[in-house]
Amino acid sequence: MLFLIVSFLAAFVVTLLVVRSSAHHAHLSGDTDKDQPQKFHARVVPRVGGIGILVGVLVGTLLAIGRGVAEWPLLAVLVGCSLVAFGAGLIEDFTKRVTPKQRLLATIAAAALAVWLADAIISRTGIPGVDSLMLIAGFPMALTLLAVAGVANSVNIIDGFNGLASMCVAIMFAALAYVAFQVGDEVIMVAALIGLGAVMGFFVWNYPLGLIFLGDGGAYFLGFWVAELGILLVHRNPEVSPVFPLLLCAYPIFETLFTMYRRRVVRGRPVGLPDATHLHSLIYRRLMRWAIGKRDAANMLRRNSMTSPYLWALCSLSVAPAVLWWDEGRVLSIWLLMFCGLYLVLYRAIVHFRTPRFLVRKADHWAAPAAEH
Repeated sequence: MLFLIVSFLAAFVVTLLVVRSSAHHAHLSGDTDKDQPQKFHARVVPRVGGIGILVGVLVGTLLAIGRGVAEWPLLAVLVGCSLVAFGAGLIEDFTKRVTPKQRLLATIAAAALAVWLADAIISRTGIPGVDSLMLIAGFPMALTLLAVAGVANSVNIIDGFNGLASMCVAIMFAALAYVAFQVGDEVIMVAALIGLGAVMGFFVWNYPLGLIFLGDGGAYFLGFWVAELGILLVHRNPEVSPVFPLLLCAYPIFETLFTMYRRRVVRGRPVGLPDATHLHSLIYRRLMRWAIGKRDAANMLRRNSMTSPYLWALCSLSVAPAVLWWDEGRVLSIWLLMFCGLYLVLYRAIVHFRTPRFLVRKADHWAAPAAEH
C-alpha cells in the first residue's frame, strides 16, 4: 500500500499545482475548442492532467528502486518507454498540432522499445487460429505493437467526460494488481499499484468538478501502461489466461472497434473524424433528460459528472469476471462474447429510445449543485 499512497500523494500535489497555476498556462494547455461535437464542457479547462500522473508514477518508481523491489529495472524501463507515448500526447495537448496518426506512431515506437528492452511481447492469445500464426516470424511483434497502440488509443476514445477514462483505468489497475499478487509477480503488482495511486491522485481533481482534463498525454500514457502490464503479466506467468487482459480492457477496445465500424461502414465517413455518437455521448444526451434545453455551466457540469458512473458500471461488468476467472480461458471467452453482446443491445436500446426507465435520471433526482469556481 505504500507505493499506492506515495504515488497518489505525488500526483495529487502536482495536479493541484497545475490547476492552481492554470491562469499562467491556460492559453497553451487549455481545451478551448468547446464547439466540437464530442465536447461537453462549458469553460476552458487545462488538459494536461497527464503531467501529475506521470510524476506520480515516477515518484512511485523511485520508491520501488529505493526499497529494492525485485526486478525494479523492468519498472524503470517501462517508465522510460512510456515517455515516448506520453511526450507525443503532451505536445498535442499544448500545440494542438500532433495528428492522431503521429500519436499512434509514437505509441507504436514506445511499444517496440518495450519489446526490445523489457521483452513485453504477446506470445500467446488463446484465440483459435491466431495462436498458430504466432509461429510466423514477425507476427508476435506486429500483434504486440497493434495491441498496445490500440489500447492506448481506446483509452483516449473513452475520455469524454469527467472521471470516465481515469476511473475505468483505475479499475483495470486494481484488477492487474490483484492477479499479479495471486501469481506472485511482485514487480507487476507494484507497477499496477503505482499506476492506481497516480491516476487516483488525478481523479480527485477531475471528478466531479472537471478542474483539469486527462489530455492526450495522460490518456496515451495510461493506455500504454495498462497494455504493457497486461502483456507482461501473461508473458511472465503461464497460468494467467491470455484472454484476461483482453476482457479486462473490453469496454474501451470494443468502443473503439464499434466506433470504427460505425463511422466507416455505416456512415461512410473517415474513421478519425470526431462525432457525438459514442455510447457515453448517447448516455449524456438521452439518459440525463432532466436538463434538456439548458446549457448553463452548472447544469452542464452536473450532467457531465453523472454520465461517467454508467460507464464505470459497464466497465466493471468485464473487469469483474476477468478477475474471478483470470486463469480460465474458456470462461473468459464466454464472458467476452457476452459483454460485446450487452454493449450492442444497450447501444441499440439508447439509440431507439428504448432505455429501461430505471437508467434515466430526471430533475427531481438531483440536489442543488455546488457552486462552480
